[in-house]
Amino acid sequence: MSPRSRGPAFGLLALATVLLCGGDVLAQSSSGTLLAQQTKPRPTQTLTASRRTAIVDASARVGPSVVSITVTSRQRVQSQWDFFFVPQEGEQLVTGYGTGFVLRPEGIIVTNQHVVSAAEKIVVTLGDGTDVNAELLGEDPVTDIAVLRVPRKGLPAVAIGNTSDLMIGEWVLALGNPFAYYLGNTEPTVTAGVVSATGRNILPGRDQAGLYLDMIQTDAAINPGNSGGPLVNALGEVVGVNSSIFSKSGGSEGLGFAIPIERAVRVAEEIIRRGSVRRAWTGLTMAGAESVENWKSQGGGLVQSVAPGGPADQAGVRRGDIIVKANGRELRNYLDWEAVKIDLGVGDTIRTEVRPQGGRLAVSRILVTGDLPTVTAEKVTVLKDLQLVTLTPQIRAERQVRAEHGALIYDISHSASESTGLEDGDVIVGINRNQIDSAEEVRQVLDGMRPRQPLRLYFERGGEISYTDLMFR
Repeated sequence: MSPRSRGPAFGLLALATVLLCGGDVLAQSSSGTLLAQQTKPRPTQTLTASRRTAIVDASARVGPSVVSITVTSRQRVQSQWDFFFVPQEGEQLVTGYGTGFVLRPEGIIVTNQHVVSAAEKIVVTLGDGTDVNAELLGEDPVTDIAVLRVPRKGLPAVAIGNTSDLMIGEWVLALGNPFAYYLGNTEPTVTAGVVSATGRNILPGRDQAGLYLDMIQTDAAINPGNSGGPLVNALGEVVGVNSSIFSKSGGSEGLGFAIPIERAVRVAEEIIRRGSVRRAWTGLTMAGAESVENWKSQGGGLVQSVAPGGPADQAGVRRGDIIVKANGRELRNYLDWEAVKIDLGVGDTIRTEVRPQGGRLAVSRILVTGDLPTVTAEKVTVLKDLQLVTLTPQIRAERQVRAEHGALIYDISHSASESTGLEDGDVIVGINRNQIDSAEEVRQVLDGMRPRQPLRLYFERGGEISYTDLMFR
């Protein structure tokens, strides 16, 4: 074929090559070699605008208010020489990481309590990369909220949303600090997902002793280090505090949970005002999942014990009664009762419907909550001096203990029993949000407690898990 006759065919081939190359234009050099020249079409204004979605705007709005938190704490360790009967216990400094966000411009920051638990030093890295020492204003292990203050003014505070109108399937963002110091800049990591469920009540797990109640569930990736960061709606408003992940690997697997923002703000405001949270006391405990068959659908909460002279006792609630409704909320099980209690203040009224033991018709009972029983300094010493032994398979079999971990109380004084509600034979399985695996861990956790910090102690008695709420003074 002559050069003249192959011209049109070659042109078609070149055009096809251009199309297959995705926009590359072939040019001929002086030596006849074909060169590829990349041409990038300039984006139109419409295309650029379409890229700026609500998620982009929400990230830009909240990002400057997100901070990284570095925590240094002291951890007790045991030497290998203990096996040779030469105890040489020591302590080492450990570093942990988390996230927080600016609640008020004058340096007020909210995070998770478990992020700063037992901290000796807290350093906050602000959005501009500045490291600032932070003061712990207060913490509440029951709700897993803590408040920090840094000596800065004019910080960008978040916009607060609400959870009452959250819709299943709507977009949310989780902002946090999952890689801690491994990243070279201070910009928060943003992950997107949807609201998977609301009002989730979560039983304690292997690494989480406390209850999480009325939580927001999301499939936005929440990884270790994200704890304490904001969960944000498409308007750029904070609707929750990222708090936990359920994962076999320890990383995100699509099950993340956040504390509703209304609860976080209420707790934070009380901590700012008085340094601690006054926990409402009802004077009753309910049987948990371990002691009730088909507990998820039992249709109410079984009253396991009533404190003499307490609010429930004064209202006429008795052991064996079943509470089926509280403040207009149907109780499917004991977790719904806990969800009602967690947002109550001292002196609040609980209007309940109670089905007496052996009865079929529910009757009204009105409880007025009181203050938690307090633990004075003397009683704290007694509590620390409990005679404990780490739970072993032999002890479990001998005592018919259902828990697989914990510390058995084998001796407790009468005064300590009266002040704490604990008895010989009880097995301590958790304190606040710390799972207890040994007698030594009880001492470590109690040593890390601060004045005016609420104490929730979980224990097994007679095969049933109960808890007692106390307040340090």
